[in-house]
Amino acid sequence: MDLKSAFGMHTPPFTREIKPDQLFVAPSLQQATDGTVHAIERRMCAAVFGGAGTGKTTVARAVCARLPEARYRTRYVKLASLGKRDLCREIARACGLEPVGSYPALVHKLQDRFERTLEESAQRTVIFLDDAHELRPDVMGILRVLTNFAMDSKLVMSIVLLGQPPLASLLAKDEHEDIARRIAHYAPLRPLSRDETLAYIAHRSTLAGARQLPFDVNALEAIFEMSRGNLRAIDALALESLDLAARANLQVVSAMHLTAARRTLWPS
Repeated sequence: MDLKSAFGMHTPPFTREIKPDQLFVAPSLQQATDGTVHAIERRMCAAVFGGAGTGKTTVARAVCARLPEARYRTRYVKLASLGKRDLCREIARACGLEPVGSYPALVHKLQDRFERTLEESAQRTVIFLDDAHELRPDVMGILRVLTNFAMDSKLVMSIVLLGQPPLASLLAKDEHEDIARRIAHYAPLRPLSRDETLAYIAHRSTLAGARQLPFDVNALEAIFEMSRGNLRAIDALALESLDLAARANLQVVSAMHLTAARRTLWPS
């Protein structure tokens, strides 16, 4: 029996294919979203940081959904360990500009685009820089340069940094004080609690169309214990255990399926 038929679902559960208005927003994620939106509305920047699987992408998507398209133009850039020119090229590419020219020319091109977007369409640009913890120290200064308009007398665009915990340490360094002061909101994220994990599983199961929760009590406890509240781990364990139960023609997932799912996903 296939997974959807076994559990009466109309869409595959626990995948990344979920609409922004269907996102599960735990209190910590809600606080991060609200604070980031407020910073952007004040024409400032924000930093969202936490371990892998703590919800940075969820916060970014929720923030984008809250920003009216008539007033904001959002762009997403996933970073690697890039130099200043290459970073500018990636941002230019995300903004629909030809990523050519020297570093100063690219900076000027980007600033001109951000300013014209604000003047011509009344839209402020918001750049989400993912994996920002990988920003090289010598490249951090580009954030100050990109947000500097008319000797800092104009607030034209906002940057939202998304990264793992080392991002906070990077911004706390003395040499980055000028950049840190441009960030109006710092949002640390944490794994889900036991209650939040259970609520998340119920939420995702319902969204997929399940008429009843397809996990027994021991399975739910096993998911939390194995995942420790990590969203990515919860999704992987829940989906794999559902598939194992469906292939056995069962309509309820047990702790036994979670144990088998963990062996499949993480053999070591």
